[in-house]
Amino acid sequence: MLNTLSGRFLILTTVFVMLAEVLIFVPSIARFRQEYLQDRLERAQIASLALLADDMLETELEAELLQNAGVYNVVLRRDELRQLMLASPIPEPIANTFDIRNATAMALIRDAMMRLARPTNEVVRVIGEPVRDAGLLIEITIETEPLRAAMLDYGLRILVLSAVISVFTALLLFWAVRYLLVRPIKGVVGYMQRYAQAPEDARGIITPLATVVELREAEEALQQMQVELTHALRQRERLAQLGGAVAKVSHDLRNILTSAQLFTDRIEMSEDPTVRRLAPKLVNSITRAVSLCESTLAFGRAEEPAPTLTMVPLYSVVDDVVAGETLAEDSGLVTIASEVPADLVVRADPEQLFRVIMNLVRNARQAIAATGKAGTVLIEAGEIGPDWCIQVVDSGPGLPMKAQENLFTPFQGGTRKGGSGLGLAIAAELARGHGGQVRLNRTGPEGTAFEIILPKGDGALQAVV
Repeated sequence: MLNTLSGRFLILTTVFVMLAEVLIFVPSIARFRQEYLQDRLERAQIASLALLADDMLETELEAELLQNAGVYNVVLRRDELRQLMLASPIPEPIANTFDIRNATAMALIRDAMMRLARPTNEVVRVIGEPVRDAGLLIEITIETEPLRAAMLDYGLRILVLSAVISVFTALLLFWAVRYLLVRPIKGVVGYMQRYAQAPEDARGIITPLATVVELREAEEALQQMQVELTHALRQRERLAQLGGAVAKVSHDLRNILTSAQLFTDRIEMSEDPTVRRLAPKLVNSITRAVSLCESTLAFGRAEEPAPTLTMVPLYSVVDDVVAGETLAEDSGLVTIASEVPADLVVRADPEQLFRVIMNLVRNARQAIAATGKAGTVLIEAGEIGPDWCIQVVDSGPGLPMKAQENLFTPFQGGTRKGGSGLGLAIAAELARGHGGQVRLNRTGPEGTAFEIILPKGDGALQAVV
């Protein structure tokens, strides 16, 4: 009970209400003391007026008037004349004098607290103003024991009432907190527990229903997190399935490509100059395909292997990409060109760099071909400070907004119907393995430009995916 939110709220409410009542109690008890003394002054004044009406009161009647007033003697000052109106023997010397005519609130509180803290009976003098302008002042002498007893009784009644109010208020707040806060929070916790048991089950995703703004925001945040997590889990499952499929396909495809390699050896012996010129590129393409099958796809069952960094002539890698994509271009609409300096050497894994550039060029080529209009894909490269920069620029239609938001996310960044959306994701991962990055430089109706940034320093060796 004490460890629950509602239980602690109940205790804190009770404590705070009692604290507020204590702060009210102190000035209240001071006010009660002032009213008690004022009442005694009024009674004494009434008794003195009875004496003024009849100067020949008997001693027994005078004593009865003093007893009814609760005082020992009464002094009334009228017209600058101080007159002892009623008197009786005082059992002990006067201990203190209190003037309540112009007493401040702090003085009244101080005197009241001192009287509560002092249980000894004393005789004190009290000075006040007569009612109805019956004189300049009135003085009485009284005992403090009846005053203290009346103050204790009054204080006890206030404390009991305060306790009842505190408990009642705390119970109301306890019920309100349990109904308005604790119950909705438990509902959210229940959704979280059910979702944790079966995150792939969409029925476990919370439906925001709270009317309290903060709880509503919490439910909406939880719903968004659950939706994104469910989507990520499904995507991960698809990737795992893809990895299993690729592992099976790569085994058989590797054998087929190995056989194709044997046939290319005879093709190189052909006397046709065109065949002899294209045969080495065909051999390189088949060799890369065999290597790719042996390592399996990066987003399948296994992760991409660490790059083997060497100094690579960039022109030769780009030339292979241009040749391969030019042969694959059967629409006759796309022109693929390279403006890479022949002497530019970069630090990279040649096979992985080939795949990065190839994915970018192929995406650009397919995007232009899908429009049915002529266009160009240009590969440029250079050095910018501590990095090598390779640019793939096309004159295509540009990337749609949805593709821009999920550029490097597997299965979501595709722009072509039937595409897998893996090309950019593979390129980005391979670039990160080199310590670099692939980024979108610009896109729009005038075309799209991607940049491949490769660091020159040894920091590239630190980033193995």
